[in-house]
Amino acid sequence: MRHRNRVKKLGKPADQRRALLRALTTELIRHGRITTTLVRAKVVRSEVDKIITLAKDGSLAARRRALGYIYDKQLVHALFEQVSSRYGNRQGGYTRILHTVPRRGDNAEMAIIELV
Repeated sequence: MRHRNRVKKLGKPADQRRALLRALTTELIRHGRITTTLVRAKVVRSEVDKIITLAKDGSLAARRRALGYIYDKQLVHALFEQVSSRYGNRQGGYTRILHTVPRRGDNAEMAIIELV
């Protein structure tokens, strides 16, 4: 049974939602910090944690899974090289979400998500 197992739909069809999460994950890993809505930040947090956990594994299969998800090939190689020194002893919680002021125009809750 799938009771109470929900996916945040973000107001988009499945293919657009997947592309949005891939893009946000790629940009967060590239820049280290992005500003987005609070709901998107909460959803992308789990995706980034999964990718960083793959990078900590460091196997060829994990690298190929990350290459299939992140848009930039060079970014994946850089992530796999530096992740052990940055997150070697951390057991999760690789991101931090900071609430900011609501967006002007539609008053959406905004947040900054950053790598710890």
